[in-house]
Amino acid sequence: MSILQLPHAPPSVVLIDWHATLVDTHDAMYHAVDDVLPRLEELGLWDRLLEPEASKTLEDAKLVKYVREHHKLHPKITAQRKISRTDIFEVLFGADGDAKRRVHQAFDACYKNYVDEVHPLEADIRPQLERLRAAGVPVGVISNRKRDFFEHELRIVDGTGWEDLFDVTVCGDDVENRKPAPDMLLKALDQLGLTPGEHCWYAGDSTTDVIAAKDAGVTAIFYNGAHWSQSWLDKIFPGTVSHPHRPDAVVDSIGGLTRLARRMLANGKRVERARA
Repeated sequence: MSILQLPHAPPSVVLIDWHATLVDTHDAMYHAVDDVLPRLEELGLWDRLLEPEASKTLEDAKLVKYVREHHKLHPKITAQRKISRTDIFEVLFGADGDAKRRVHQAFDACYKNYVDEVHPLEADIRPQLERLRAAGVPVGVISNRKRDFFEHELRIVDGTGWEDLFDVTVCGDDVENRKPAPDMLLKALDQLGLTPGEHCWYAGDSTTDVIAAKDAGVTAIFYNGAHWSQSWLDKIFPGTVSHPHRPDAVVDSIGGLTRLARRMLANGKRVERARA
């Protein structure tokens, strides 16, 4: 069954992932991952790596096997720039929460050396987010980044900074558990005085983002900026008992997200007028 293309409710808030959804920090991210992976034994995490046969997909198994053999990412993964560090660590450590906390801490220590490399992922992101807010929809950012890294990137992105675009921001060190746990989304909604539900949208580029959204009880919008094929999306979101989380809709740009939200808001107003 293919993924649905329309959410069930118009948004009363749109929360959005930071890296690889709003901004391009791939160079900094991959430099930091490259620094961390050779240190897994030193960090006491080598024996915590998943066995390849425990992986969700064949591609995940290949990633684990390559890291085990070479202590680094395959050059093809770095060249494609399609997988986030959070998803990399999910693939490598699975459900081992302690291992993931420790590897994220090691990543943060390395990332500080590269934190100045940040660019808008799309040229028109600022006007698209302004259109969302003009429609009366609060907009927030959910990022596994440390807050000081995120706030630095927020100040310098686009050469002007985007601090004025967001009504709420929640970072990885603001909560006990990072994504894919739902803690960050729930904290953002609490700060906005909103109750989780289908009227709350969260858009992100990774399976981790979809899991966090579904476990938070909100609408999951998969941002397919990497332009994965439908067959690939069905593979990474199989809807099985062991991997049940699937997005409610897929968009391939922030403009597409904005148009979807505004269209559904307009449709909702027409329905309200028809009922009146």
